[in-house]
Amino acid sequence: MIGITESLLSLAPTATWAIRDNELEWLDETQTQPTDAEITAEISRLQAEYDSKQYARDRAEAYPSLAEQADMAYWDRQNGTTTLDDAISAVKTTYPKTGV
Repeated sequence: MIGITESLLSLAPTATWAIRDNELEWLDETQTQPTDAEITAEISRLQAEYDSKQYARDRAEAYPSLAEQADMAYWDRQNGTTTLDDAISAVKTTYPKTGV
């Protein structure tokens, strides 16, 4: 879940600040503290971006390991089969790209 920390790192990556007792303490003397509305909007934007890439996280877990892929590729070359391509296609079909 995206929160205030990620929001501030995105809005003011070089700023100095601290969270104490769930309260933001702005320590930076050169940068202006983002407003609550700006922080909330950035949290929403970052969360939407994260959510839009769920398919990529799902695919990463579903793909065969690199060692398994190398083994499949070897045996595909030996046997003239398409086991590796079929395995990768199955994952891409199960978890299609979204929001692109």
